[in-house]
This record gives sequence, structure tokens and C-alpha cells, in this order.
Amino acid sequence: MKKITKTAIALSGLLFSLISSVHTVAAPQPLDHVVAIVNSGVVLESDINDLVNTVKQQALAENQSLPSDTVLRTQAIEKLINDSLLLQMGERMGVQVSDSQLEQAIGRIAQERGMTVEQFRQMLVNQGVDYERYRESIRTELIVNDVRNINVRRRVSITPQEVSNLVELMKEQTNANVEYRLGHILIAFPEEPTQADLEDAKQRADKVIELLNNGSDFKKIAIASSGADTALDGGDLGWRGINEMPTLFAELVDGKNAGEVFGPVRTGLGFNIIKILETRGKQVVEKTELRARHILIKPSIILSEQKAEQMLADMLVQIENGEADFDTLAKEHSEGPTASRGGDLGWADPANYDPAFKEVIENLEVDQYAKPFRSSFGWHLVQLTGRRTLDATQQNNENRAYQLLFNRKFGAEAQRWMKETRDAAYIEIMEE
Repeated sequence: MKKITKTAIALSGLLFSLISSVHTVAAPQPLDHVVAIVNSGVVLESDINDLVNTVKQQALAENQSLPSDTVLRTQAIEKLINDSLLLQMGERMGVQVSDSQLEQAIGRIAQERGMTVEQFRQMLVNQGVDYERYRESIRTELIVNDVRNINVRRRVSITPQEVSNLVELMKEQTNANVEYRLGHILIAFPEEPTQADLEDAKQRADKVIELLNNGSDFKKIAIASSGADTALDGGDLGWRGINEMPTLFAELVDGKNAGEVFGPVRTGLGFNIIKILETRGKQVVEKTELRARHILIKPSIILSEQKAEQMLADMLVQIENGEADFDTLAKEHSEGPTASRGGDLGWADPANYDPAFKEVIENLEVDQYAKPFRSSFGWHLVQLTGRRTLDATQQNNENRAYQLLFNRKFGAEAQRWMKETRDAAYIEIMEE
């Protein structure tokens, strides 16, 4: 038996990947077995095979080369150990993902692919994917992300002075409209490294730099070598402005060009290697806000669903015939805090509403009424009273600065927290 203390290797970019399940009818299947014990949980051979197949499928779709199966297996085991730890922690914390939340997440995945949920489900089935197993894999990722966010957020501290300093810096910068897509490889060493540990890590980092400078594929090397939580995602950190990345990275890449490689740079976790994968002008983010007013009727023991719907249908007829005023009807009949102001909901991002409510008001024209419909809160009669588009890049500078600082600190803190979590756990790799 052995206690594993290696830095966590998590899978952050595969939420929207497909889970492959391969079945052979004629040939007998080998028995599943336990590969790792993680506190009160286990990692099974089938779990590892599924994850490795997922990475291979994604790489095939992207025409991306991969390291050996042995390296992929090692990274998959590390990721599944982390997932098991966080799922167990989530169970103790009472973190749950309801079927409704799960369906909303799958709906977003389908929408990003330009499909309905049913079309997306059929696509998975046609590719031989067990849809129920896929759904549960998404639930797992949602729980793991929630547990990580809850625990790491409380460790991130941002002072008012830090926010003020960043606001002033942003005003002075001339490169604020440039974004960088970064690749990151972490050659990790232990928390209290010996001189031999440091020399070994430095030699491996230098070898990575040499390979990259000679034209080797960055993603392949990241998957094979990186100890960061983006390893199985090829080390891709995504698009970030100069203020959205760790200060150390910002100082390295500021003003530099795509393709340049930097490092190795030592931090408390190991030696870091950065490559600028792409650069672009900062994209303007626009946000649509809607203003609506509604009359809400909640069914009860003495008020049936049908009666509640009919009450609102009658009100709509009165309003359209000029026999009644929406504002007056809302004050007299609507339930909830908006009744006193005539049902006015004010300006809001429709994404913040109940899904059924959001779907209805997004498809209305200004001043148009919707027929009575049901949401999780009850029955609604709604009128859209306004629609506007905002330049989200011009939002309050202090709020933006706070979020930039938070994002900058969250990644490093999440890495430390995961390492501490693993160090405190009982993890045994079963030798075959």
C-alpha cells in the first residue's frame, strides 16, 4: 500500500466531451476491478477506460496527437482520484444537482452545438453513447465544480486597496484591448522539496523548453508532463486579458507575440512554462436586458391550476378590451413583492429568470402580452415593456477589477487546496 501525494491532475475542459461506452457481444468481457481506494470510495478499471477513450475521441475529432496509453492512464487515474475525493466531500456538505439543474446544463450543451436536447441525445445514441451514463457524468462534473468553488472561494481574499490599485492601472494601460490565449505546463515538485527534487524538476522543465523550441506539439507535451489541472486539456488556459492572468504570467507575455515560449519560472508549486498560442483584439461583450411586468397567481388547495390559468386569461381579455388596467389588476391580484408596483420587474438579464419565464419573455415584442403560462412559481400574465442592449465591457470599473483579481487568484488557490485535500486523504493504488 502507498499514500499518493502527487499534485492533483484534474480535468477542467471535458464538461462538454462525450463519454464513450464500447460493448462487445460475442467476446466475453473481463471482470471489472478496483484500481484505487480513495477514502471510502474506489476507482474502477472501467472508469479509467471510459475516460481514456473520451480523451482519445476528443483528440481524434481535433486531429490532435497524444502521448502513450500509459501516460494517459496515469493522468486519468489522477483525475478520477480527485473526482472521488470531491464527490465524497460534496456528499458530506449536502451538495446536490437536481434533475432540473442537470437538464438545464445539458440544454446549454445542446444549444452550443446548435441542437435541441432531443437532437443532441439522438446524436449521442447514434455514436454508441449510453445516454443515462452520459447524464450522470455531467452531474458528477457539476458537483465537483460546485465543491471546488465553495471551498476555494473562502480562501481568496481581495482588499479594497487591491481593487483601487487595479482600477488605476487599467486606466493607464494602452494594451487593455489585447487578449492572449495561453498554454501552461507545470513541472511540479513536492511541497517541501529537497535540492535533488528541485534539480530533477528543473532538468525536466529545461527538457520541455528544448522540445517546444524544436517544434514539438504543445498539447501533447502538456498532457504527458504537466502537473496542472489543465493537463488533460492540453494546458489550454483559454483567452485572457493582461489583467485576468496571474501577475507572473502577465509580466512574461505583455506585449509579446503568438508562438513565443517563456520559462521555466519557479513558483511555490513548481516550474512553469508558458506559450502564447494566439493573440487577438479584445472582444466587445454585449448584453441584452429586458423589462417586463407580470401578474402572478399561485395555485393552492382551494385554487386549482385550471382556475388560476382561467383567471389570468380573463384578465388579459379585459386589458385588451380596455375594460381594465394592467397596473391596477396587478396591485389587486398578483402575489409576490412586485404587486405593489404594478407587477414591474425592472430591467434584468433574462438568464436570471426561471427557465420557463425566460423562454416566454425572450420571444415577445415590446408591449406584447403573452398568454398565461406556468413557471415553477405559478401562473403568469406577462407584458414585455422594454428591451435594451448594453456594452458589458463598460460596467462598473471596481466590479470588473474585483472579478479580475478573483479570477487571477482562484486558479493558484484551487491548485493548493486540491493538494492539501489529497495530502489529508487515504489513497491506495492497487498494484496488479
